[in-house]
Amino acid sequence: MKEGFNSAISIENISFKYEDEYVLKDFSLVIPKGKTVAFVGQSGSGKSTIANLLTRFYDVNEGSIKIDGIDIRDITKKSLRNLQGLVSQDSILFNDSIKNNILLGISTKTEAEIMDAAKIANAHEFIAEMPNGYDSNIGDSGNKLSGGQKQRLSIARAVLKNPPIMILDEATSALDTESERLVQDALEKMMKNRTSVVIAHRLSTVQKADIIVVLLKGKIIEQGNHEELITKNGVYTKLVEMQTL
Repeated sequence: MKEGFNSAISIENISFKYEDEYVLKDFSLVIPKGKTVAFVGQSGSGKSTIANLLTRFYDVNEGSIKIDGIDIRDITKKSLRNLQGLVSQDSILFNDSIKNNILLGISTKTEAEIMDAAKIANAHEFIAEMPNGYDSNIGDSGNKLSGGQKQRLSIARAVLKNPPIMILDEATSALDTESERLVQDALEKMMKNRTSVVIAHRLSTVQKADIIVVLLKGKIIEQGNHEELITKNGVYTKLVEMQTL
């Protein structure tokens, strides 16, 4: 059982393979409490694997991932996931009311807290316009909502849970530009004053991160903030230029 998060997540010499080939090889990084760390790189560079390992959807083959010095394999999955909020590319929503989708597994929150979470997630406005507001049913997998609305509900859920560690896995990659702006704004509000791990395909979403880690074939090839990496004029700069054409 682990409650609370005090100092850092440390990824220590980890190697991982899904089948025969290593996706991450001898990979180490420290993510200090309160910082936003973003992982970027082309498809297949290993960045989404990091989200899978931090949440223990998979376990490392070698090395270890520790939170405050404790190996996450020594923490129950339940208490590990209580420390984490996950917003992924595909919103996991249920055929139920908006309110119950935001609450998901938390029963102790008030109407006001649910509404505050929705406001941070830029979701309150569209919810208020629905026929039954927060009691409106969203259909199978949220099929009555647009992609951007679904994503903002997922963010509202993560905000309400209020975990110390937030993991965002390609959270804006499936959205059009207008939705992306609203979702990006919501993510930035949510990430304030907490530790965030951002897996990103669109580089516009990571420019404000404290540390940007550039991956290539499972290895770190560059790291620094946006300005430092642009100055290096290396792989990150090329990725940015490719996306701004």
